[in-house]
Amino acid sequence: MRLAALLAFASSLSAQPQLGFLNRGHPVLDAHNCYPYESRWADRIDRALGTGFPVGIEQDLAWWVDSNGAGQVVVSHTSKTTGKEPTLKQHFFERVRPIVESALRENDRSRWPLIIVHFDVKDNRPELHQAVWSLLGEYEGWITTARKTADPHELTPFDPKPLLVLTEDNDAQEQVFFKDVPVGAKLRVFGSAHTNKIPGASDAERAHAAATLPPEALLSERPTNYRRWWNNSWWEVEEGGQRRAGDWTSADDGRLRALVNRAHALGFWIRFYTLDGFTENGQGWDQGYNFGSRDAAMARWSAAMKAGVDLIATDQYEDLANLMHRH
Repeated sequence: MRLAALLAFASSLSAQPQLGFLNRGHPVLDAHNCYPYESRWADRIDRALGTGFPVGIEQDLAWWVDSNGAGQVVVSHTSKTTGKEPTLKQHFFERVRPIVESALRENDRSRWPLIIVHFDVKDNRPELHQAVWSLLGEYEGWITTARKTADPHELTPFDPKPLLVLTEDNDAQEQVFFKDVPVGAKLRVFGSAHTNKIPGASDAERAHAAATLPPEALLSERPTNYRRWWNNSWWEVEEGGQRRAGDWTSADDGRLRALVNRAHALGFWIRFYTLDGFTENGQGWDQGYNFGSRDAAMARWSAAMKAGVDLIATDQYEDLANLMHRH
């Protein structure tokens, strides 16, 4: 079964050249919520960068308007900002400046992108989107881009740089980050696919559907020049997600592989969030993502790596990095 999965993935790489662009088809650690909460745990970005490259860095974005009426993009776990939050520019872009500038001097494009920054936008107002777009323009020389074409289903090749910027599936973001961009101009950020939902279903029905619907029913659209990855909670693998997960079974493994294979067959990268396992928590981690033990999380990390998941999100950066290095 492992050989069949490897052959299927190799076939998808040859059919979908963009898949190999991200770490040559190998999984990447995605550092979940990699920013301080209420001025605490400010070392998260340093911890994530210390695990090695490539690495994913998730930044949750919100909007802050100061007493003079000037707005800023800040990094925040909530849309209810206070003005104490760090700005995206200072917290992320200026923090990685030495890394990016060193990489540009070395010009080893075979290693790019080194950092995949992932935006989880908490406040989808147009002024925030416009400010993010403008900020990305300031750092465009650092950022992997692709030319916009008249046909959105024509996937133009990436122009590699040390950073790759991803965002999620919100249509208002697509308007600013893609539709408003002139044909021939550079795309600076790439969105995720829409996962199909059941209209009018209850929460329980949606949870059951997420874990039981065929992958083809969950993901039916093909990639566009803008939408190039698929973002999934763990509820799509084990019904009820982390808190209701039991022993890792062959059926669970088959479900995970089916989702990965569906994404890759279409040409999407695939991400799963957030795979944690802990008994004590002094780091502000969300219990909703907790499998309950490190061993339980490690079983899922190993399975995700073997299945070919492209971005594996966790709060336990060092533990997952150590496992990846051993593999």
